[in-house]
Amino acid sequence: MVTFFVVGLLVHIVFFVSIFDIYFTSPLVHGMTPQYVPLPPPAKRLVLFVADGLRADSFYKPHVNGSTRVPFLRNIIEKKGMWGISHTRVPTESRPGHVALIAGFYEDVSAVAKGWKENPVEFDSVFNESRHTWSWGSPDILPMFAKGATGDHVYTHSYPAVNEDFASTDASTLDTWVFDEVKAFFKYAKENETLLSRLHQDQNVFFLHLLGLDTNGHAHRPLSAEYMDNIGLVDAGIAEIVSIVEEFFGHDDSTAYIFTSDHGMTSWGSHGAGLPSETLTPLVAWGAGVQAAQRDISQHYEDDYMREWKLDTLKRVDVNQADIAPLMSSLIGVPIPLNSVGVLPLNYLNNTQRFKAESMYANSIQILEQFKVKMSQKKETTLSFLFTPFPFFYRAMLSVGLIVLAGWPIVSGLTEKSKVTTNQTLSWILSCLCLALFPLMPVVGREPNVTLKSHTSTQERSSDFFLPGCVLCVCMATVALCAYVLTSTHSSLQRKEGLPLVNQIISWSTLISSFVVPLLSSTRLFHRLLSILLSLVSTFLLLSTGCEALFPPVLSCLMFVWINIEQEALQSKGLCLFKTLQLSSTDFSDSIDITKIRQLRLDDIRRSYFFVFFIIMAFFGTGNIASINSFDPASVYCFLTVFNPFIMGALMMWKVLIPFVIVMCTFESIQVSTQLSSRSLFLIVLVISDLMALHFFFLVQDYGSWLDIGTSISHYVIVMSMTIFLMVLSVFTHILTSKRILVGRRMKMHFR
Repeated sequence: MVTFFVVGLLVHIVFFVSIFDIYFTSPLVHGMTPQYVPLPPPAKRLVLFVADGLRADSFYKPHVNGSTRVPFLRNIIEKKGMWGISHTRVPTESRPGHVALIAGFYEDVSAVAKGWKENPVEFDSVFNESRHTWSWGSPDILPMFAKGATGDHVYTHSYPAVNEDFASTDASTLDTWVFDEVKAFFKYAKENETLLSRLHQDQNVFFLHLLGLDTNGHAHRPLSAEYMDNIGLVDAGIAEIVSIVEEFFGHDDSTAYIFTSDHGMTSWGSHGAGLPSETLTPLVAWGAGVQAAQRDISQHYEDDYMREWKLDTLKRVDVNQADIAPLMSSLIGVPIPLNSVGVLPLNYLNNTQRFKAESMYANSIQILEQFKVKMSQKKETTLSFLFTPFPFFYRAMLSVGLIVLAGWPIVSGLTEKSKVTTNQTLSWILSCLCLALFPLMPVVGREPNVTLKSHTSTQERSSDFFLPGCVLCVCMATVALCAYVLTSTHSSLQRKEGLPLVNQIISWSTLISSFVVPLLSSTRLFHRLLSILLSLVSTFLLLSTGCEALFPPVLSCLMFVWINIEQEALQSKGLCLFKTLQLSSTDFSDSIDITKIRQLRLDDIRRSYFFVFFIIMAFFGTGNIASINSFDPASVYCFLTVFNPFIMGALMMWKVLIPFVIVMCTFESIQVSTQLSSRSLFLIVLVISDLMALHFFFLVQDYGSWLDIGTSISHYVIVMSMTIFLMVLSVFTHILTSKRILVGRRMKMHFR
C-alpha cells in the first residue's frame, strides 16, 4: 500500500509540474541586436507621469457644471499636444501595465511562478536603455525596473509600503508625497554639481508613479468624490512639476512629456479583467518632438464624455499601450526595448519624414529580430500537429448538475422503497435548486453588498433535526454579532473612519475560535456538525461581500438532508449492520469495529460521485477561486486594511476551504453512519479525479486576464491534488468531528 501511494504521488507530481513546462514558459527571447536611429532625437529628456488606476472616462468627463477637473492638461490637449485613448490589455494590473508602458510587451505568463508579482525573466526597458532614470512612487512598481537594468543608472525613491492603506481617509497623500519629493530633488540638484551635470545630459528619463487614484478607487470606488478630487490634485501637481522642470532647464524646449495610466477599474473598484472601464486609459503627450494639437472637424466620437468635453474638433489618436514604449524611445533617441511588440505611433511625432521613416525601419527590424529568434526556438521544441483547441470552462454546468441531482430520490425510487419522507425529498429538491443559483451569479463584476437582513421562519419539528434551544440561541447570537461587525466595518470605512479596533479584535477572535469551539461541543453527530457549521459560517460571513454569505448555510442544509437520505437508503436495502441505530445517537468518537465494515457496493460509487461533485461545487460554486485571482480586498476588510498580500491571501484561501470542510465533515458523517471503508473511498475518488484532471489539463490557458489564467490553473491544480489533499484534510476533519477537549475541575485540557 505504501509503494502504491508513493508511486501514485510521484506520477501526480509529474503531471502537475508538466503544465508549467507546457503552458507557462516565458515568450520572451534574448540575443537580439539593439536598433538605433542614425539621426539626432528631438528631445534630450522625457518626463513620464503615470496615474495608476485612472479611467479614461473619469479623466475626460467634466463636472456636472461643465467645468473641467484637469484645467492644465485640458489646455495642453487644446493647444500644445496630442491626445487619445491608450488601449490596455488583460490582465489590467499595475505590474503588467507598467511593463507594457515602459518595456513594450504584455504579460509574461511565466510570471505565475512568482505569484504574478514580478517577471522571472530579465527584460529590456526604456529605463534600461536610458542614460539615467530617476523614479518616484510605489515600492511595488519601481524596484522591478531597477532590478532588471544593466549598470547602476536607474534610481528609485519610494515611500514605505505601510502607506498604501485602503482604509486611509485620503490616499491622495501618496501623490502629494511624489510631487514634494520631485520638487525637493530639483532644488537639491542646484546645489550638487555632480547631480546637476548628470541632469543636463541627454537620454534622461524622469518617472512619476502616482498611486493615489488606484488606492482611492479601491477604497472609495472610482465614482466617489475622493477619486474625482484626486484627479484634480494630480492635474495641479503635474502643472507645478512641468513649471519646475522648464525653469530648471532654462526653457530649452528639449523636454518631452507623456501622461497616461497603467489601467482603469470597474465601477465597484476592482480590476484584473477586461471591461472597457479597465482597458481604456487616457494618453496626453506634449513637448519636444511631439505633434501639436490639430483640428479635425470630420471626426465624431461615440463616447458621451468626449462630446461633453467638447473635443469633437480636436484630432484624437488612439494607441495600444505597448506602442508608448517605442514612442518614448524615439523621442529621446534610445533603442526600442528589445522585447517590445509596440508599433511606433507616427501621428504623435513632430519631425521630418526621414526621421519618421528611419524610426519605423528600426521598429520593424527590432520586431523582426524577435520573430527570427522565436521561430528558431519553436522549430526545435514544437510539434504543432499535436496541439488543437479545446472548449477553454462553464460554471453554469454545475447548476445543471444540481438540477439533475434534485430528482435523484424520485428517479431512484427511494421515496417508495425506503423510509425517505416527503419532507426529506422536498428538502433535498429545494436545497439542490437553491444551491444551483450560486454558479449562475457573477464571480466578479458586482458591487459589494454587506447589508444583511435577519429572517425568522418556523420549521416543522423532526426527531432527526431536534436541536437544543440554547444552541440555537448561541448560533443566532454569533451570526448576529458577525453581521454587525461586517456592516459596521464597511460603514466605518465609507465614513473614512478606518477599521474599528473592536471589530478587528472580534473578527480575529472569531477566526481563531472557529478551530477550538467545535472541540468543546458534544461528539454526537448532529451536535458536533452544528457546532462546526456555526464556527465556519461565522468566519465565512466576516469574509463575505455579498450574496455568497448564503452559500455555506444552503450547502449545509443540503448536507444534512443527504446524511438522512443515505442512512434511510442503506437501511432500506438491509445493508446496515445496525438497523436500529438512529442518527441522533450516532457518536463520532465511537471506535469503528473493522470486522463490521461492509464490502464496497455499486451504490458506494454513486456516493463517491456525489462527494466529488459536492467538493467541486464547494470550490467553484461561489467563485471564491476567481475572487483570489481577481484583486478585490473588500472581503478581508474586517480583519485588516493595510495591504499585506500574504495575510490577505491566507484569509481568502480559508474562505475557499470553508465549504470544502463542510462537505468533508458531512462525508465523514456518512462514512461513520454507513460503515463505509475509507480506503475504498479514496480508490474511487482517485479514479474520478484523474479522469477530471485530464479534462482540466486541456482547459489550462496562458493568455487573458489573471482571472482567466489563474482560474484555469486553480481548476487543474485542485483536481490533480484532490486525492492527496482529501487524505490530509480527512485527518483534520476526523479531529474536528471526533475529538473533544474536556475541561476538568483543574482546567486541564486533553483529547477524549
